[in-house]
Amino acid sequence: MGMAPMQAQHESKTKLLDATLKVVRQKGYAATRVEDVCAEAGLTKGSFFHHFKSKEDLALAAAAHWEESTSQFFATASYHEPSDPLGRLIAYVDFRKSILTGDLPDFTCFAGTVVQEAYRTHPGISDACAHTIIAHARTLEADVRAAMRHYGVDTEWTPRSLAEHIQAVIQGSFILAKAKGGAKAAAESLGHLRRYLELLFAHGPRAAAKRRS
Repeated sequence: MGMAPMQAQHESKTKLLDATLKVVRQKGYAATRVEDVCAEAGLTKGSFFHHFKSKEDLALAAAAHWEESTSQFFATASYHEPSDPLGRLIAYVDFRKSILTGDLPDFTCFAGTVVQEAYRTHPGISDACAHTIIAHARTLEADVRAAMRHYGVDTEWTPRSLAEHIQAVIQGSFILAKAKGGAKAAAESLGHLRRYLELLFAHGPRAAAKRRS
């Protein structure tokens, strides 16, 4: 027996969304054509227009699809396991470094790619992609706040600002990887981010007390 019509429609839509994530990371948003997405998904333009009114409509749906899929991926990742909150932040950076595998389009960020290119020309799409980046940063705030308490760090910067800075470094590492043609540059940048976090919390009084003991 074949698939039920609703299931078939859902699968064809998911194929188009997955294809969009792949093609945009390969070619950029402006250079991506509906025909490219259909070819990657193995579907017809008729199927495309059954689900989406336009390329812009597709991009908005793809941003939501990216946020949903990456949220699930990171929610179950191993970096949540350490009991020490700074340990979780360090493990997060190590995890991001560990997934710098495959070709550039395999590990670079769909949302970041679109924002860099479309922040003036397609502000609605850019805003949707920016939302996914900021939403992911928010998932780190609790660990930053807990690390500040645990290590007695009391400064002018906030958990939110550090969480967003971590994302800025990660997005910048993707740009550097593209500029230099490989993951090594991104990995080195994340290595510096790891050392920065260690030094940042090392200035707390509890960390100093541990060094003296």
